[in-house]
Amino acid sequence: MELIDITVIWMGIIGLSVFMYVLLDGLDLGIGILYPFAPDEQSRDTLMNSVAPIWDGNETWLILGGAGLLAAFPAVYAIYLPALYLGVFLMLAGLIFRGVAFEFRFKSERTRPFWNAAFAGGSLLAAAAQGFVVGTYIQGFEVEGYTYVGGPLDWLTPFTTFTALSLVIGYALLGAAWGILKTEGITQRWLYRLAPWLLLALTLCLVGISTWTPLTQDRIMAHWLDNWTVLWPLPALGAGAVILYWQALRRRWELVPFFAGMALFVTVYLGLLVSQWPYMVPPAITFREAASDPQSQLFLLLGVLFLLPVILGYTAWTYWVFRGKVQAGSGYH
Repeated sequence: MELIDITVIWMGIIGLSVFMYVLLDGLDLGIGILYPFAPDEQSRDTLMNSVAPIWDGNETWLILGGAGLLAAFPAVYAIYLPALYLGVFLMLAGLIFRGVAFEFRFKSERTRPFWNAAFAGGSLLAAAAQGFVVGTYIQGFEVEGYTYVGGPLDWLTPFTTFTALSLVIGYALLGAAWGILKTEGITQRWLYRLAPWLLLALTLCLVGISTWTPLTQDRIMAHWLDNWTVLWPLPALGAGAVILYWQALRRRWELVPFFAGMALFVTVYLGLLVSQWPYMVPPAITFREAASDPQSQLFLLLGVLFLLPVILGYTAWTYWVFRGKVQAGSGYH
């Protein structure tokens, strides 16, 4: 076992879980963000039906990532929770409102406007809260040893507010790509008109974050300057994904915007990891310092290595079974 670095394996598992959650739940949160602006009630039905079979399965990745973080890196949990308590609470509240709205909206008539607002508001709240968490991770935590000593609102700064706005727009762009793939008629035409503006807004936000992030910590600035010859492909690939998305919209391709949007998120996610590596609690605690006992990690790893293929298989099977266009009048009831 000396040849196997279990801590690195756990880093890969948690990194994969977080990314899969952001990518997959991001698209259905994006549908919720766009939901109030749909052309009519039938379009809103179609949008909700496009994610109804997959939204709860997407959140499995959030549970896997959170449980893995607690088990493999308990020091991170001990710092993140007091630092981000309010933000995490708001995210969970948003997810709860959105989940309840799925169940009640189609069974209600008089209170349907309320459940419409709950679905859209819950999606927006959850996405914004996740953006605040990402921004706080980038700007760093005030710690002494393994104890958080900052204030309860340190996560609320101009930089984290900007990252929250950027993630909301990014999720909306993923939702637009998913809607283009799954809908037709008036709903799809509306999304084709809306998506270029979302792409432009997200591009401007990413330029702003890329400029602002190195200014938050001298360590990040030095890291990028010292390794620019290795890291330059990331912004180049991101620019390529933006161009591909734009061309796909112009040519009215249906599948390409979805994959171009995912590719853009991949480059942003890798850029974030590279900027903070090897810190899990920047700017003080590395992933090795935060890791639990190797024997505990190994014991838990045996279970996760069995569970992970099941989750991957279930996710792929669900998307395959519910492939194709969502027809008006069919779906979640």
